[in-house]
Amino acid sequence: MKQWQEAAEHFLQHEKQFHLGMLPTEQSHPKTRGLAETLQRDLAAGLRMLMNVDQDVVAAAQRVLDSGEFKALVAMLARTLREGGRICFSGCGATGRLSILLETAWRHFWHDLGDCRLELKERCDEMADRVLSIMTGGDYALIRSVELFEDYASFGRQQVRDAGLGSGDAVVAISEGGETSSVIGSILEAHERGAATCFAFNNPSDILVRHVKRSRDVIAQSGLIKLDLSSGPMAVAGSTRMQATTTELLVIGAAVEQALASAFATICPLTDWNISNVVLSPSEYVRRFERLLADLARPCAIRFLTDWITLEQNVYAAHGRVTYVAVDALLDIFTDTTERGPTFMLPPFRKCDDRVSNPSWAFVKNPLLPTPAAWRRMLAREPRGLGWDRALYEALDGPAGARANPPRLDNREMMKFLIGNEDDSSRYDTPESVAIAVILGEAEAQSATGWFDAFETLSASFGQRIAIAIGPGAPQLSDPNIPALHIACSLPQTPLKLWDHLAAKLVFNLVSTATMGRMGRLKSNWMAHVDTTNKKLIDRGTRLIAEIAGVNYPTACYALHETHALPIMACRPGEEKPSPVALTIQRLRKLKR
Repeated sequence: MKQWQEAAEHFLQHEKQFHLGMLPTEQSHPKTRGLAETLQRDLAAGLRMLMNVDQDVVAAAQRVLDSGEFKALVAMLARTLREGGRICFSGCGATGRLSILLETAWRHFWHDLGDCRLELKERCDEMADRVLSIMTGGDYALIRSVELFEDYASFGRQQVRDAGLGSGDAVVAISEGGETSSVIGSILEAHERGAATCFAFNNPSDILVRHVKRSRDVIAQSGLIKLDLSSGPMAVAGSTRMQATTTELLVIGAAVEQALASAFATICPLTDWNISNVVLSPSEYVRRFERLLADLARPCAIRFLTDWITLEQNVYAAHGRVTYVAVDALLDIFTDTTERGPTFMLPPFRKCDDRVSNPSWAFVKNPLLPTPAAWRRMLAREPRGLGWDRALYEALDGPAGARANPPRLDNREMMKFLIGNEDDSSRYDTPESVAIAVILGEAEAQSATGWFDAFETLSASFGQRIAIAIGPGAPQLSDPNIPALHIACSLPQTPLKLWDHLAAKLVFNLVSTATMGRMGRLKSNWMAHVDTTNKKLIDRGTRLIAEIAGVNYPTACYALHETHALPIMACRPGEEKPSPVALTIQRLRKLKR
């Protein structure tokens, strides 16, 4: 038996805990059947199909915000704040980036409050450090997906130990599927060390308990809050960066704001500021989310979105590149652009000392600050990369590759991604490249002139320039010759600026998904171009092949593993790696003719 046949046989017989087709988040949504074809035929109609699935978040959020589990989560977080403990959000991939976003939003709130009320400055600096995040693979995974790490519960456990979490602290572990090994490892370790714990997930708990042992091991724990955020299938099958993560941001963000309002008088007893005036009631979160969806579905918003998507499609088709330039929205955009890589098999972000790999199709930059300061401004703290050595990977029983050659995921490597205002000719060395200034929220729209001059300087060598505002106010730009699109939407101002982040997420999910659909990177509502870099993605790719090629699961699995062994997959540096899933579908279709 050939090596690829042995690997396929092993996956079919011994990795059944990663066969996840029974989970709703991995299934095809009936509302978006034929999505790719609709996007190519009628872009506005395709956008409305995508938006229609965002409505599923409303019912899920309403159910959870009314639940006893949500009230218990708010009480747990408020108690932790009152008693001097730390709150940690833990996640992997999209939920890891969400965890970082929640920490950063918390930090920016306290930093801004301290700047406005100097008598609270010292207390605010202390409170900013009371929330942290664990991203599987460390902050480096914010930039470039470290896919293999998610298969190891031991890695999540180690990151909890590294953070020193324990009794008196609270850990909210977030897993869209409810089965991510590294996230499960983090919550089990925190629970065993005496921390208060909550497990948030987006598939029904009864399905997880019945089919996935590692999920059952968590859900069966007593004294642990289980927050079932199920909203059904994603707009693109398995793309949990979409509705699943939107539900998590809305509900868990609401819980943090509610807890902050509850504990604020104890945290800051000497201030007369009433934070309750800027925190919504649970029912208001749902109502305002419905209004945000309605704003984005207006004809004028749809028109601007189609213009934006068409621009990006034309740039990519001409082998140009998109560079988003932002300040307040930088982390939100970072999240979406990073996730495009594994979702649509695009070139990942490239380090400044790498002149061999292809530049990423899209990138992000802060026009005001050099890279080290841009990182600190975006995260509101120093980056936290991983510096694990060979001995630790051995102790954690990590993958053979990591034990033999530990991946470089530390801060020094992160600084090689030039997200600051340094000149980078790789972003504009083709005339079709475009620089897009992104202005998020009312406050930034009013002060955009403060950094728009810097945008003009940074983007002077680009073939095209455009500004896009997301929020209630249209910005006043210093150069009237730069085209501007205004996606108008009402954004309440709450402590975490939750609505700014929700609006950015919804808009960028729409733009990136629709653009890739127009570029042929979707088949119906499936990810046609996906790299099978971990066990979950092998399963997802196998199911996609089975559905599109019309074969059974074992046949698709063997064919996928055979594709991985083909010479065509061993591409040279600088060549675009073919999608093993798309290539397998082509091979099987030829065999059936």
